[in-house]
Amino acid sequence: MPTTADFSLGSVDVALTPRERFAEFLQARGKRITKQRQAIVDHVASRHEHFDAEQLLAELRQTPVGAGASRPTVYRTLTEMVEAGLLKKMVLAGRSVYEHDYGYPQHDHLHCTACQKLIEFSSADVASICSAVAARHRFSARSHRLIVSGICADCRSSRSRSRHQDRV
Repeated sequence: MPTTADFSLGSVDVALTPRERFAEFLQARGKRITKQRQAIVDHVASRHEHFDAEQLLAELRQTPVGAGASRPTVYRTLTEMVEAGLLKKMVLAGRSVYEHDYGYPQHDHLHCTACQKLIEFSSADVASICSAVAARHRFSARSHRLIVSGICADCRSSRSRSRHQDRV
């Protein structure tokens, strides 16, 4: 468990691979895992950045296995992956962004509204506050999602450089 000063994410052990978990999910719903769905799950599981459906589609089209993936299949598979507990979906500035959920520890985000960068962090203090508030309201919390919006250091420094140049 990260300490108060350590905001890095830990790790979570899982019994099944993402592909196995997704196949199990689809099978329980009478669906089969097609080659396109497999390619999507494998590609998503191989990376750990936040992404949107259009980014995923563009990346898939550059691979031999995912080249034939259609836009509807990508969108449908992402929805199924969220339902299966493999991904979480966040809507930021009107854009749906996905991130890993299965095998990924509880964490929160800093969202730069200028460049759309997402910074992940884990904080025992945030978890403690959530637990205390839930207890105060006799609420049984299962999870939480905190997204702090603002401007990252890179965008702030580039803005102050451009303002300085305007004054010269």
